[in-house]
Amino acid sequence: MGWKTLDSLNFAGKTALVRVDINVPFENGEVSDFTRIDAVLPTIRDLSEAGAKVVLMAHFGRPKGQVVPEMSLEAVRPALSARLGKPVSFASDCIGKPAKDAILALQPGDVLLLENTRFHAGEEKNDPMMAASLAALGDVYVNDAFSAAHRAHASTEGIAKLLPAFAGRLMAAELKALDAALGNPQRPVVAVVGGAKVSTKLELLGNLVSKVDYLVIGGGMANTFLAAQGHPVGRSLCEHDLADTAREILEKADVVGCRIVLPVDLVVAREFRANAPHEVVTQCPDDAMILDAGPASVAALADIFADAHTLIWNGPLGAFEMEPFDAATNAAARTAADLTKAGKLVSVAGGGDTVAALNRAGAADDFTYISTAGGAFLEWMEGKELPGVKALED
Repeated sequence: MGWKTLDSLNFAGKTALVRVDINVPFENGEVSDFTRIDAVLPTIRDLSEAGAKVVLMAHFGRPKGQVVPEMSLEAVRPALSARLGKPVSFASDCIGKPAKDAILALQPGDVLLLENTRFHAGEEKNDPMMAASLAALGDVYVNDAFSAAHRAHASTEGIAKLLPAFAGRLMAAELKALDAALGNPQRPVVAVVGGAKVSTKLELLGNLVSKVDYLVIGGGMANTFLAAQGHPVGRSLCEHDLADTAREILEKADVVGCRIVLPVDLVVAREFRANAPHEVVTQCPDDAMILDAGPASVAALADIFADAHTLIWNGPLGAFEMEPFDAATNAAARTAADLTKAGKLVSVAGGGDTVAALNRAGAADDFTYISTAGGAFLEWMEGKELPGVKALED
């Protein structure tokens, strides 16, 4: 853990440039989900209370290096100010005179939001001139945007090489949780990987088989593995062309001592819709499709979870968006939550569908840590180096 946190420095009198992710959804002109805003408030408050000038850098949408008025961060400022409980001023650019003048007007403890960093092509290109222009605005750099840490951009990686760099509260919590899950975990370690396609998670599966004791594969991905083993999958979602790849992963797991866990019973239906007539089988009929894991599979998972000390979860076990094909995901999630609450399991989960599924199951609040990062969480699980994190370590 080679990075400095907010406890490493007295920020009084400093101008702190803080990279946050407030790329939030809007409905009818209003922010519709405050999760990302709320997640960065502890860092903003701590720096403000310490007497720093807090200058927030962020992206919004994909303007591709052009000024797109509909993607101005000015739209996010009122919600940010309301959630923070104090005024947040705004600069019409993230570099140059507008940014410098806005910072000069700040008093210690004040908060300023800079305009969308992606309005400049140099941001996503990690242009050294762009990074230098950002760095010229402040004394120290704080990265609190783990969800953008897999991108080597000027505001996530370039600037960290030019100023004393620190991990914000959210970033530090995320890195601590991820280290506990895969860096230095308590064993046995279980990974649950679900979702539609094996092809989107090949690197993930390849990395995990050498890191975990149990690899639970669910959702449409499980169908590909079942088919590769010669089991009928009927009309199920299945990547038959990846059968050889699936067998290679099974063989690798066998060599390294990782037990791959696939469903032992299946919930099948003839239609892909909520409450479609369904049945529990051990072999999928030719005219049916697998939409969930069955009760025996859920019971087996509960036993594995009970034996484990660490759980990392990415992806649902079935068609969790519709009843009753959310049953396996819900039951497994609640089991993990109960074990975590009892102090018997460290549970870390991430990815959009995963967070939605755990919230739907009413289990998210009892997990040790839920990551709101999508791509960054997945790339970390794949064993890739994240440029934004690496820059903090340097």
